[in-house]
Amino acid sequence: MSVIIHGFEPGTLQAKVQARTAHAMHQGAIRTIPTRFELVEQAGVIFLIRIVSNLVRKVQAKVDQRHASKAANTDQNPFLPYDQDLFVADISDTHVCLLNKFNVLDHHILMVTRSFQEQESFLTLSDIEAVLLCLAEFEGLAFYNAGEAAGASQRHKHLQMVPLPLTAEFAHLPIEPLLETVRFEGTIGRAPGLPFSHVLVRMKPEWIDSPLKGAQELLKQYLEMLQTLGLPDRGPGGKTRSPGPYNLLVTRQWMLLVPRSTECFEDISVNALGFAGGFLVKNEAQLDRLKTCGPMTALRHVALC
Repeated sequence: MSVIIHGFEPGTLQAKVQARTAHAMHQGAIRTIPTRFELVEQAGVIFLIRIVSNLVRKVQAKVDQRHASKAANTDQNPFLPYDQDLFVADISDTHVCLLNKFNVLDHHILMVTRSFQEQESFLTLSDIEAVLLCLAEFEGLAFYNAGEAAGASQRHKHLQMVPLPLTAEFAHLPIEPLLETVRFEGTIGRAPGLPFSHVLVRMKPEWIDSPLKGAQELLKQYLEMLQTLGLPDRGPGGKTRSPGPYNLLVTRQWMLLVPRSTECFEDISVNALGFAGGFLVKNEAQLDRLKTCGPMTALRHVALC
């Protein structure tokens, strides 16, 4: 059994993120993307819609990187090697913590595998450990975009986390009012107000208090969630490589898994943050489209029903 190296002292990660953010900004390593936001209500949820003036630069950079990787037919990517100015801390012997280069939300971090693994692959025990080790440090939303159709921009496996609350105006995530009515069968629950395929489990405080022990239980819950939704499991001998595209969202209180059918609602890309109640649009036309059609309608379109 490999030895897990706790790469940062407990209780220090948040300060490291803040200090490294200041360093990266001074070095020009972070490309901060200014936004404003509007609130759009549908189906009992007040969605947070961010409007980004220069998102085109971010999108184009991701497209160029994706095309370059495919053309070279290699596993080269922004994480191998990663930019040292974005390095925050070692999480374990399998994962490092980096700052998100394209920064819409302050102190947005990535939990990246040291060696190349496909973003579409199943989460492993070490992935879950990395999530819990970071969630134990400060209140946040961890999430995973499993594949391009789920909003992932890079093939190299990486989980993400943003501090909570998302804004001063929201004490909780926008989607959480609907999670108060979850109906459970055993440990697996569904929220009647979410009009698409999903499952949810409640997090136990001891999983956060003891991340390395809690990861074993949370991994079992993750695999049970996939099975409940009828998504492919790893199969005999772990031969199945991917359960298909989905989004996973994890807070200290709950974990939500949503299978995906497509990346975009019309021309609006949706990743895991959409299922927390947050959207990112690049212009007024996209904002107007979300207002007209409704954010929940957009989520229903990109999920499975």
